[in-house]
Amino acid sequence: MGSDVFKSLTWSIASLACLIIIWWVAAGWIDSRNLPGPHEVLNAFTAAAASGELFYHVGVTLARVVVSFFLAMAIGSVTGIVLGRNVKADTFFDSWLVLALNLPALVTIILCYIWFGLTEVAAITAVAINKIPNVAVTVREGAKAVSKELQEMAQAYRFGRWKTLRHVILPQLNPFIAASARSGLALVWKIVLVVELLGRSNGVGFQLHLFFQLFDVASLLAYAIAFIIVVQLIELLILQPWERAANRWRS
Repeated sequence: MGSDVFKSLTWSIASLACLIIIWWVAAGWIDSRNLPGPHEVLNAFTAAAASGELFYHVGVTLARVVVSFFLAMAIGSVTGIVLGRNVKADTFFDSWLVLALNLPALVTIILCYIWFGLTEVAAITAVAINKIPNVAVTVREGAKAVSKELQEMAQAYRFGRWKTLRHVILPQLNPFIAASARSGLALVWKIVLVVELLGRSNGVGFQLHLFFQLFDVASLLAYAIAFIIVVQLIELLILQPWERAANRWRS
C-alpha cells in the first residue's frame, strides 16, 4: 500500500515537472508577454504574497466557496433524499431538476445580481443554485438504491424515522454524497470566480478581471495557480479521505 502511494506520488511529480519544462521551453520559444515563463509567474506570485494581497483575495474567494458549497450540499442532499424516497415527488419535480441542470450558470448569476443587487447574498445564492441540482440528482440515485432488506429490518426492530435515517439510510448514501462533494468542489470554485468577475470588488475572480484589463498575464497565472493549489489541498486532505472512508464498507 505504501509502495503504491509512493509510486503514484512519484509519477505525479514527474508529470508536473514535464509540464513545467514544456511551459518553460514554449515560453522561451514564443518569447511573448502573452506567455510568461514559470520564473516570471513565480516572481509575480512572491510579490503578491509579500504584499499580502494574494492571501487576502484567495481567503475571500475561499470563504465564498465554503459557504456556497455547504449551502448547496445541505439543500441538495435533503432534496435528493426526499425525491429518492418519494416516487410521486420524484415524478413531479424531475422536469424541474432537468431545467435547473441545463440552466446556464451565467444566466443564474446575472439574474441573481438583478434581483438581489451586487451583494454577497446574490453571489452566494447564484453559486448555490448552480450546484444544488447536481447534488440532488446524485443523492437521489443513491436514495433509490438503498437496500430494502435493511429498511425492512429497521421497521421490524421499530427504529423509527430518524433512527432509520441516521443508521440505515445515511451510511448507504455517504458514498454518493462524497462523490457529489468531490465533483461539486471544482464546479463551485469556478462559478465563484465568474461571480466575482461580474459583480464583486474583491476575490480571485475580481483580480483576474483586473489583470486581464492590464494584460498582466504573469499575475493572472499566479493567482490562478495559487487558488488551484488551495483547492487541490482541500481535495487531497479532506475530500479524498472522506470518500475512501465512505466507501470502506463496500470492501
